[in-house]
Amino acid sequence: MASKDTQPAKKQNIIKQIIQIYRYTAPEEPMLPWMLGGVFVLPIIVAVILGVPLHWSIFIWILMIITAAMLGVLLFTIVLTNRADKVGYAKIEGRPGAAVSVLKNINKAGYSFPEEPVWMDPRTKDAIWRGTGYNGIYLLGEGNYGPVMREMDKQEHRIKGVTAGSSIPVYRISVGKGDKQVRLQNLRRAVLREKTYLPSNHSNALMRKIHPRVRFILTKEELATLNDRLRTLQTKQGFGIPKGIDPTRPQRMSRRAMRGR
Repeated sequence: MASKDTQPAKKQNIIKQIIQIYRYTAPEEPMLPWMLGGVFVLPIIVAVILGVPLHWSIFIWILMIITAAMLGVLLFTIVLTNRADKVGYAKIEGRPGAAVSVLKNINKAGYSFPEEPVWMDPRTKDAIWRGTGYNGIYLLGEGNYGPVMREMDKQEHRIKGVTAGSSIPVYRISVGKGDKQVRLQNLRRAVLREKTYLPSNHSNALMRKIHPRVRFILTKEELATLNDRLRTLQTKQGFGIPKGIDPTRPQRMSRRAMRGR
């Protein structure tokens, strides 16, 4: 049972967190105060509009105003975090390493996206990261769509060398603003929902039958074995990144400011 001292501390932390998110977001969103004030007051206004013609009793008035205020706080928080997300993604979109910085904190379904890329073009800074999850292997690309996809062909061929005989799917996701690319703000949802990006080693007709209904295809032990093999592949392949480029330090995003996570 939580002590009386810890409960006020938690409330203070939440309030402090909301203030930090607001300070992070407000400079980029001039209309934010009006938006937050509007969504907070709106449920109270609706309650008043309903209460006057219905002639509520004092008890019902108190109950409905409290409920409306609580709903207003909820809407306030939702709008604030959504706008903070938008600002955070806008600040890092297009910067090298932004994609993996979004995914590296996923802690569900066995997802793992190391910060070290498996390939990088020294001239354009286009890069590919390789991640894994219970659903299979992910190739995450940043940069020019055509060259990145051609390099993904090579990376998938190398992957097949250590997963030969298995049916582990390889998912390709290219991050960017092009027609065939995923916007940074939609990347996390795209990976978690897996409704759009079919494995490149299966026909679309086949995948329509088994995807996305089959969400987990690897056991915990199989995933650990797969990760070991891919680490060995990376060691043999070498880290072909030119000197002067530090791909292990992708653009940092303030998770506290983004969602308080």
